[in-house]
Amino acid sequence: MVNIPEDHPRYQSLMTREKITEAVDTSICSPIGLIAHGRGEAFDYLIGEETIDPAMLATRVSVAMLLLAKRPVLSINGNTAALVPDEIVSLGEALNSRLEVNLFYRTEERVRRIIERLKQSGAEEVFGENPDARIPGIEHARSKAYKEGIYSADVVLVPLEDGDRCSALVNMQKCVITIDLNPLSRTSQTATVTIVDNIIRVIPNMISLAFEMKDLKEEKLKEIVEGFDNKRNLKDTISCIGDRLVTLSE
Repeated sequence: MVNIPEDHPRYQSLMTREKITEAVDTSICSPIGLIAHGRGEAFDYLIGEETIDPAMLATRVSVAMLLLAKRPVLSINGNTAALVPDEIVSLGEALNSRLEVNLFYRTEERVRRIIERLKQSGAEEVFGENPDARIPGIEHARSKAYKEGIYSADVVLVPLEDGDRCSALVNMQKCVITIDLNPLSRTSQTATVTIVDNIIRVIPNMISLAFEMKDLKEEKLKEIVEGFDNKRNLKDTISCIGDRLVTLSE
């Protein structure tokens, strides 16, 4: 990894790029993941590279939803494993959620390497190899799943997701939480809850909220979830972007 001085004004952004590049070299990420990351980074500029209020609201709702879930699952792809492996494992422990590797550009080597990386971060069990179920309505490799994992989950966190699988999971009557910096994407528009924020900020925020909210009564958690409108929150997000652009242009 390139030695980037911590006082560099783009330190965090450059380090994130380095992690993705290194993950491509080790087959954890697909080269296409670099393109996806670059697209997301462009949207991160638009929100000011910070967690805006609509994103924090969606994050809080997501944690409440996962705490209420009977069968919560965290879906993990290459970029997630590259950027927040320790954090996603910690989140799974905090929420008592299962972990399952799911890849668009799937190879068994990539699945194995991601599982190894997550186990290095402390994961005891990770679904990924030898899937035994398929998500209906998808023809490509992302349809592969586990009966005891995503297939039977009631709530699924699918960070950095593609629109097809997000839609298919919603059609299976699952609550789908996504992390997507593009509020206009099919995934963002289709998910039950969309967190428009950078995953390197979201997962630590979710961990903190999980510990903060774990002792809340079920009625309070349901109140948080039922009072949320994803379409309204996405509109608020777009308004935040518009307001920021107006301010920058003055």
